[in-house]
Amino acid sequence: MKLAGIDYVVIFGFFALTLSIGIYASRKSGKDTSQYFLSGRNMPWWLLGMSMVATTFSTDTPNLVTDLVRTRGVAGNWLWWAFLITGMLTVFIYARLWRKSNVTTDLEFYELRYGGKPAAFLRGFRSIYLGLIFNVFAMAAVTLGAIKIGEVMLGLSPLVTIGLAGLITVIFSALGGFRGVVFTDFVLFFVAMSGSIGAAYFSVNHEAVGGISKLLSHPNVVSKIEIFPDFGNTELFVTLLVIPLAVQWWSAWYPGAEPGGGGYVAQRMLAAKDENHAIGATFFFNILHYALRPWAWILVALASLVVFPDVASIKEAFPLVSEGKLGDDLAYPAMLTFLPAGLMGLVMASLVAAYMSTISTHLNWGASYIVNDFYRRIINADASEKTLVNVGRLSTVLLMLVSTGLALSFTNAAQVFEVVLMFGAGSGLIFLLRWFWWRINAWSEIAAMSVSGVTSILLTFTPLGPAMFGTEGALPGFWRFPFVVVVTTISWVVVTFLTKPEKDETLIEFYKHIEPGGIGWEKIIKAGGIEKGSGEPGGVRITSGIIASVLGMLLVYSVMFGTGYWLYGRYAVATVMTILAIVCALLLKRAWTKLRVEQG
Repeated sequence: MKLAGIDYVVIFGFFALTLSIGIYASRKSGKDTSQYFLSGRNMPWWLLGMSMVATTFSTDTPNLVTDLVRTRGVAGNWLWWAFLITGMLTVFIYARLWRKSNVTTDLEFYELRYGGKPAAFLRGFRSIYLGLIFNVFAMAAVTLGAIKIGEVMLGLSPLVTIGLAGLITVIFSALGGFRGVVFTDFVLFFVAMSGSIGAAYFSVNHEAVGGISKLLSHPNVVSKIEIFPDFGNTELFVTLLVIPLAVQWWSAWYPGAEPGGGGYVAQRMLAAKDENHAIGATFFFNILHYALRPWAWILVALASLVVFPDVASIKEAFPLVSEGKLGDDLAYPAMLTFLPAGLMGLVMASLVAAYMSTISTHLNWGASYIVNDFYRRIINADASEKTLVNVGRLSTVLLMLVSTGLALSFTNAAQVFEVVLMFGAGSGLIFLLRWFWWRINAWSEIAAMSVSGVTSILLTFTPLGPAMFGTEGALPGFWRFPFVVVVTTISWVVVTFLTKPEKDETLIEFYKHIEPGGIGWEKIIKAGGIEKGSGEPGGVRITSGIIASVLGMLLVYSVMFGTGYWLYGRYAVATVMTILAIVCALLLKRAWTKLRVEQG
């Protein structure tokens, strides 16, 4: 595929703008670590919300959605739609808590909540475990998406794609820090959104597709369009709906969808002007992430089933694509090759934007862990701010190199998603409860992290997995994830009660600082002589937060499903969804107002 002159103008113009933003932001970002990693904690909710959603655009996300739709139907997206539950709980319960903590990274929280050597070890170890290992897996998935797009759309080798896309990203990330990332994300959001909508329009109107009506009635598509999985197919129903809604959302740690918030979502909450801006940012993110974006990608995926019915047809159309990178997720970039000049440049720029936004966020977030929670905490406590910023920049380059190397070994986006999801299985419940139950200690988290990691490795990379689960195993394949959750949860609960609780003074100080509320702190309130209700003005009203979370979930799901049914031409159901969304919005407004009054 050849790009027209106007396409190159759009793409290189975008590159120039991005670098300019990074250079501009570097003037303030290099002052100290607070500026480099949190932009001085003065960011407004709308900018942070856009930054969160721009980060989750990424090059692998449309590929993942396409893979899910082609192999499991639209209902396959419940694997990530279920994370809206924890997303809304983060908005109305945990966002305020994170901002009140006033830590630099979410890992610094460990030595606020726990004490002694176990807390120090946990913080240091997770800085490498998450900031380096987990983080490079996530970046490798994004880079894999970029590699596939480069191969299909431009005929570029993986190394050339990585070199072109990665070099400019790592330069502006290292220079601009968090401020540069967020400012750039604002531009990237609009570019990426425009590109995805344009791609959906031209894919649906491709000559082989013939418009939305013909698309939805095409034999290759009819069985794929249902939003909910077939209740008669037990394995599919359990895998796509029951496990995500009943187990996955609270039990799994996944970047961008951590139970109770964490990672780069926590980083943005910590960078907010105040607690209300932290809440607004996370709510805005969930609205944009789940309600606004999915259908553009879904339409492209459905259209691809007409143009490229199977992987063999993709291989036939793009014979130069390496065998190791062939998969259903290639259908998304394959559909983009039909775009007209001008729009092709915009879409290419949007894909570059998506890649840069996600990678730059992961680079800055991962570097913040390495600098704040490993280097300064363990190696050089007396390091100057200039030294710390330089270590952050060096870490940024290191993370980029490691992740690109790993990307070359992966095959498809779903493969990476499942590996990362499995490694975090069972630890999520701790992240929800540690704010509200005094008995959880550092050893609880160490146990969960260790058991989930070891169990996942055994089931994923050794013969034990196939022997226990799958077509030749003792149990159906869909039991693999719940098994890891059960083993991990039992392990950390047992360890919690076998080890000593944190010292009263540590817990009392934490409660006074955060004021989380809830019956799980009754013992500490009494031990510390804290007056009943003294923490209420700044604390969290759990019941009100849960009510607001449920209304928020219903609102977003109603908008998302309503949009789908309007597109499908099922106007009666679409109307019901729209009315439900309006009602939920009105009720949520009242609940939110009440919540803000109660929380001060």
